[in-house]
Order: sequence, then C-alpha cells, then structure tokens
Amino acid sequence: MPRRTRASIDLGVASLTEPNSNRLRSEVVRKSNPKVITLPTADCYPITVAPRLSRLFLDYCAGVSAAQPFYAAVPPDSGWQMRPPVPAHWPEVVSLLAEQNLSSSAAPALQALRHGAGTVVTGQQVGLFGGPLFTPFKAATAIARARQATAAGSPHAAIFWLASEDHDFAEINHVVFPARRELRKLVYTTMPGSAVPVGSIVLDDTITPLVDQAWELLGYSDAMEALAAAYKPGRTFAQAFAEFYSRVFAAQGLLVLDAGGREAHRIGAPVLRAALERADEFHAALNDRNRALEAAGYHAQVAVTAESSLLFLIDLRSGARVALKRLPETATEPNGLWRAGREKYSTADLVGILASEPERISPSALLRPVFQDFLLSTSLTIGGPAEVAYFAQSAVLFDRILDHLTPVQPRFSATLVEPAIADLLRKHELTLERVFTETPDSRAQLLAARDLPVEGKRKLSAAGTALDAELSTLLEWMYTLDSGLGRSADTAASKMRYQMNRLRRLAANFQLQREDSLRRHADAITQSLYPGGALQERVHGAAWYFARHGFELAEELVTQAAGTCPGHTAVWL
Repeated sequence: MPRRTRASIDLGVASLTEPNSNRLRSEVVRKSNPKVITLPTADCYPITVAPRLSRLFLDYCAGVSAAQPFYAAVPPDSGWQMRPPVPAHWPEVVSLLAEQNLSSSAAPALQALRHGAGTVVTGQQVGLFGGPLFTPFKAATAIARARQATAAGSPHAAIFWLASEDHDFAEINHVVFPARRELRKLVYTTMPGSAVPVGSIVLDDTITPLVDQAWELLGYSDAMEALAAAYKPGRTFAQAFAEFYSRVFAAQGLLVLDAGGREAHRIGAPVLRAALERADEFHAALNDRNRALEAAGYHAQVAVTAESSLLFLIDLRSGARVALKRLPETATEPNGLWRAGREKYSTADLVGILASEPERISPSALLRPVFQDFLLSTSLTIGGPAEVAYFAQSAVLFDRILDHLTPVQPRFSATLVEPAIADLLRKHELTLERVFTETPDSRAQLLAARDLPVEGKRKLSAAGTALDAELSTLLEWMYTLDSGLGRSADTAASKMRYQMNRLRRLAANFQLQREDSLRRHADAITQSLYPGGALQERVHGAAWYFARHGFELAEELVTQAAGTCPGHTAVWL
C-alpha cells in the first residue's frame, strides 16, 4: 500500500521502501497570498516502483553505504543550504541572467542574487512545446529547495539551465500529447543541415501547422496561448522553450539561463581550459572512477574510451558540434594532438580558439555540471536518475577543477492522476503500483476478472482453493514415499495449477468480450498512467497538463516537490 501524505519540507529517506497507509489532504499557504489552498491528495510509493532505474541511483536515494563515496552527500543532508563563497565573476553572471530574464516576475530573484543569494540549479534539453512532463518536475523541485533554504535563513534562487548546446535533434524535435483514445506525436520535421547545437536551431514556417495541431488537441487555455506566443517562426528552440517556462513559473520567480553564447563561455573559460590542458590527467581519473564504480557493482553511465575527451568543437563552417578526440603522443608530437572530424589541432590551437571564440568550445555531459556550477556557484543541483548517476563520474572533475563537489538531489518523480482516470482506478480497485506491474493485455484481463459476476468469482475461487489444498496433501504424501516420485508429482501439479489459471483467464476473456467498456477502461488507464510501458512523466508533454489545469498547477507541483515523499508520488488532480 502507498503512503498518503501531507506536503512538507522534510527530505527524509529512511522509509524509502517502507510505504504505509496514512491518508491526509495537503494544504499550503502561499507567501504572496495568505489564502489557504487545498491541494490534491498524494499517494507516496517507494521509488522502486518506477521501472528501469539504475542500481546506483536507487542505492543513492536509499543512502546505501556503497554509493556514498561517489557523492558529496546523500539525502536528507541539508548542509548544501550554506552558500559557497561568492565568486569574483558573480556580477557578470547576474548581469547575464538579468539580460535573459526581463519580466517583472524575475526581479525579486535577481535582486536576491545581487545581494549574494545562493542558487539551486536544474536543467533540461530545449524540447518542442516544453518537452516531457518531468521537465517542470525538475523546475518545481529546484524552486521547492530554494524556498526551503531561504526559509532556513539562507536566501537562494532557482535557476533552470537550458541545455541548448546538446546536438541530438531527434531527442527534442517532438512531443506527445494524449488525445482521446490515442497518443498524438507532433514532430518538427525540418532537419538542421548538421549536428548543430539544438538551442540555436531557428524555427521556420513549418512550426505554424504544428501549433495549429496543438490548438486542436489542447484547446484554448493560458498555456496554449503561451505556447503559440513562444513557438513562432524566427525564434530558436532555446528562445521558445525559455519563454514558455518563464510564463509557466512566473509566479514562482524561476530564472532561466541559456549559457551557450560567447559571454557565458568567456566567464566559464577556466573550466574549459582546464579540460584542454589537463586532458590526460582527467582521462586517467575518469578511468579510475569507472573502475571503482564497477568494483562496487555499479555501471558507469558514460563510457570513457581511449580517445574520448570532455569537449566538443563547434565547426566554423557548418556550425556542427563535433567531438574533440584526444590523440596519443608520438615522437613528432610529444604533447599529443586533438582531432575534430578530419581536422587536427594542438592544445595551443584550441586554447587560442577558446581565447578568441570561447563559444566554439563546448562541454560534454560529464563536464557540463562542473562548467555550470563554476558559473553559478551552485549550492545544490537537481537532476533526474541519469544525471544523478552522471555525478558519480563527474565527481572526480569537480574535485580537480573546483576543489569541491556540489551536492545533487533527485528531482520530484510523479504520476498525475486526472479525475476520470481516478474514477476508473477506484471502480476497478487498482493501485498505481499494480498498473506498473501489468502489461496492457494482463491489465485488461485483471479488470475483466474483477468484473465477473459474484457467483462466478466464488466458484473459481473455491475451485482454486480446493485444488491447492488437495494437491498440497497429495504431494506431501508422495514425497514421503520417494523424493523422485515427489519431484515428478510437483511437475504434474504445476500443470494442473496452470490449467486452473487457464480457466480463470478463459472466464476473464469471455467477460472482456462481453463487456467492451472493460477494454476501453484498461486502454484509458494505460494511456494515461503508463503509456508504452514507461512512466507518464517521460512520455506525455507537460503543456497538456498546464492546458487542462492552468498555471496554478505549477504551484501545486512545487508544494508536492517540497513534501515528505522520497519516492514516486501519485498526485490526484
């Protein structure tokens, strides 16, 4: 059974895998408005109900000792709330944030930063129409943690880092919205000429029919108005994404930052230069860390090959983001060379490019959190499961470049249960955990089995119980005669039990054919809560929920993210 809980600021994880059954309705008082707001009931499940999470992430969340050496701290540590020393470049960073956050809603956070407030940072790739649902979950968690630190006497602001330098266009060019009895995938099909940073891709006229389709699917709402205003021809993916989430979290004062430009790279150049000049040292340290992870029974998220480095080079002609490969030393090149595509460079060549065109040197996934935290003097990073796992490798870079390791905490993880789906779950006595453990077909059969007439259920139950009782007695007797005979009898008994289960399935299938609504109910539950065998938060577009429930949903997510649930939350809307 899940634990039903009230939102609060406790980050405890001691009961990560021990759910209980207290049911409460959460309430919160907004500081900007003394009105008491009643939030949806939330069911708290252990994080282990979520599928396909790495062992490293699960052990980190649970505070397992084997994971602790790879991190600065594990939840519920609150030492991060003491802001790191203010760096010399801080006024330049605040100015850059002010240039990119012009709305009046950003003013309080910017003012706090000017007075030395700390930062809680999260981020995501700049996907079409706001990307998947876990994107605002990240933002909500950062806002919740910043509020907690501020309430504890250490002012902090939440910053959303736009991962605009990533170049995997196929990951960000689409969004999926639920539409009646199907999932509709909207795809921006205009391909860039090369693997350019996705944030710099300029939307052309083909975005207009996609916006029209979004209007048809989402209907009129403030969120749809914000989408249409943001995703226009002539805007870049980064600009559109930033504008949309600035609107979504305007009331919460979220700041956004696109650090892909020249100014951010100039300020962060010491990190990039270290990755160039100390490449071999960092490569050896990462190899050592990967071996340590494997020795502890974990899997390294990012492979470190003989030529891999921590940097990309933006090609001057095509704009493509090309991986910089580290070539081994030779007699003629005792310091080694670098290769980007067909071109070769010395370390001095690349240091020269960094000095004159810093935006052309781009950090990899392992270096980016170090680059980010150098710029923003980050107190706490909020990440998804993969990003938390990355930190176990990036830790060796933090130690060598920044002389400290920034703490990381998991983002809020949740499934949003809409009223119509909640009615179906109650009708068929289904929990979210059971939904996650069934396939679409077995889920439909389960609904059908529970919908059988009472008389049929009793007969099947009685037959199954009687069969188990008789078989148990018979098998016990046959084992006393001879162990070999007992094992053969066990095999025969398993076949009988299989046939009994087959009778149950036959009855359920008959009921399923008889009641068409059962299949529709099962499909609706699947599509809404566990589409394609994946968590809703990873499939559904976030904009769909803001369109249906308003921008007020942002505050509800922040409150739930500040709550006591250390695992996966079912939020009943």
